[in-house]
Amino acid sequence: MAIAGLGFGAEFIPIYQAHPDAELVAVCQRTEMAVTEVANHFRIPGRYTSYDEMLRDPEIDAVHINTPIPNHAEHTVSALRAGKHVACTVPMATTLDECREIVAAVRESGRKYMMMETVVYSRDFLHVRDLVENGTIGRVQFLRGAHYQEMAGWPGYWEGLPPMHYATHAVSPVLSVAGAQAESVVCIGSGRIAPGLAEKYGSPFAVESALLTLRNSDVGAEIARSLFETAHEYVESFTVFGDRASFEWEQTRGSGHVLHTGEVPKVIDVPDFAHRLPPEIAPFTTRGVYDDENEHLSFAQGGGHGGSHPHLVHEFVRSIVEDRSPAIDEITAANWTSVGICAHTSAMHGGARVPIPDYEELLERGRSGN
Repeated sequence: MAIAGLGFGAEFIPIYQAHPDAELVAVCQRTEMAVTEVANHFRIPGRYTSYDEMLRDPEIDAVHINTPIPNHAEHTVSALRAGKHVACTVPMATTLDECREIVAAVRESGRKYMMMETVVYSRDFLHVRDLVENGTIGRVQFLRGAHYQEMAGWPGYWEGLPPMHYATHAVSPVLSVAGAQAESVVCIGSGRIAPGLAEKYGSPFAVESALLTLRNSDVGAEIARSLFETAHEYVESFTVFGDRASFEWEQTRGSGHVLHTGEVPKVIDVPDFAHRLPPEIAPFTTRGVYDDENEHLSFAQGGGHGGSHPHLVHEFVRSIVEDRSPAIDEITAANWTSVGICAHTSAMHGGARVPIPDYEELLERGRSGN
């Protein structure tokens, strides 16, 4: 394994080092001082400031990409074409064309691709998925996802980013519960951010709110997203309405999630799921790399992303070892990412309905020459 990007990416270093099926042989960061400091601390032999040079290392089988969002597509495609398996933090890409290019590159290379979406491996989601699978929820009737976060103080490429361009934390749990892909979206933009923020991406909205139709499903979903100048506690949340019971995300952190059975609400406890992991990496569901004073902002704000990091690593590594598609493969990742891209397009066109590409169909057309 190699890791590219050592801000948030450093959270994964000890997990790969401890995983029984993986060996972390290299890290990459643009700044030599930074890569040396991290590599020395964790005793990692390979240190690179050039991503392309790292890809030429024959000792590396797979790359975990944690570089800035605008670089995800380029770095993913170049790694796949270099014969490396790829894990990439969210989102997959920033345009539909980039999503198509990645899907094609995965198929052409024969390598594995996994988008490392944290929410669907959080203890909260794993618990709700169990409630759906064991019949507690009953027939799913409606789904809602929301992600509210203030990005002031983050790296400059975040400034003015359209809210829906970073929507997978809200999109992924609802589509996963539904077991379906998004088919189309209608989205409205609401409020305004400061002109200095808005001009970078040409996106004026403080909040974007979308309604999704799903392929081959009677269930609909609602997604809400904010990034700047909207007062709210940080939250990545989802709510599941069923005919027997409904799961409702807690209103404030620590107040407790609620399960409505019929019309009776009850605060519920959510267990950890470390027992589903190899014992070598199970402790990482409750702790990160850094101490309280130095942990990465995404880990601190997200409360450790619900213990998801070791689950993500394990799924990616085992997909390679077992030679199978990972759970969040290129088609799934492209669909989840495209929801946000198409939603923002809809908002910029006054709420027009926008179809979401069917990437499997596009591949079939490519193979048939149509």
